[in-house]
Amino acid sequence: MSTNLVVNMASESDVSVQGHGVHTAYVELATALERRPDVTLIRGHYSERVECDVYHLHTLGTKVWRKILDPGAKKVVSAHVIPDSLVGSIRLARWWRPAARAYMRWFYGRADKVLAVSGTVARALETELKVAPERIEVLYNTIDMDAYRTTLADRAIARAELELDADTFVVVGVGQVQPRKRIDLFVRMAREHPEVLFIWVGGIPFKHLGANYAAMKKLMSEVPDNMVITDVVPHPQVKTILQSADVFCLPAEQENHPMCILEAAGVGLPIVARDLREYDDSFGDDILRCEDDDFGAAIGRLRFDEAEREKWREASVRIRERFDSAAAAERLVGIYRELVGSETAEVG
Repeated sequence: MSTNLVVNMASESDVSVQGHGVHTAYVELATALERRPDVTLIRGHYSERVECDVYHLHTLGTKVWRKILDPGAKKVVSAHVIPDSLVGSIRLARWWRPAARAYMRWFYGRADKVLAVSGTVARALETELKVAPERIEVLYNTIDMDAYRTTLADRAIARAELELDADTFVVVGVGQVQPRKRIDLFVRMAREHPEVLFIWVGGIPFKHLGANYAAMKKLMSEVPDNMVITDVVPHPQVKTILQSADVFCLPAEQENHPMCILEAAGVGLPIVARDLREYDDSFGDDILRCEDDDFGAAIGRLRFDEAEREKWREASVRIRERFDSAAAAERLVGIYRELVGSETAEVG
């Protein structure tokens, strides 16, 4: 075996819907690996096997079956989705959750290593999906933090591009428009703070397959004048909107390790999010954690108290330091080499 690892990384979002965090996580990690001289990365090649040392899969669909079943290479799967992720995201998920759980058990069970994007995901993999604990490793989503660093000049340029007044206080949220994101709370905050501009970035990329599609469309049509909900937008535009903001807010009631929080931290925004167990081992006290009735007051404090904003901006710097993709790529290459090395030892 050559010293250069050959890795086929695949996410079916390449050939389907891209307006979600799984696609961003895949692109960020693939890009970080492509920068390394010791890895030859092959992206995609769906519905076919590839001559490689390792398959690394980010999705669980039929287009990667030939890869997960290929006995000729080691298999690594990033577990972005567990059964709880589906409820409040996809139509009628509660009814077909048992079938989804059985399928996830089958798919994750074929992997030599399953990378959980949070401690909560790791627990679900072991207890609900019956993945052997020795095959589970926590590897948080990461991004190229340097690509998101934002100066005052960058902020001014972003605001000019979006035609925002320099003194407008802007709160941004990111995510698909679906019940579990709790965009109804975002609307409530906008009504509580009519002088603040609230921007929610994201439409309904899966259209009628989305949970409560009609209700979500109605919600989008009835937002107050100081709130905007975009459709799915290109990723560079998401970055521009984040750079224009004063605060990032994600009231979602179920998340694993959301890319949008990493991106907001990269920009240097104070981050307000729901108090979720999933964040305990990742973001901890570096985000302002709220319950339903706390969000509006948190936005008010951040708007009027510069010291409070600075406190949470400094907290975002700590997040930025922990979740840079270069460090994740280094660790991932170690995981690949351990898997491929164990196979070599067995053959020898």
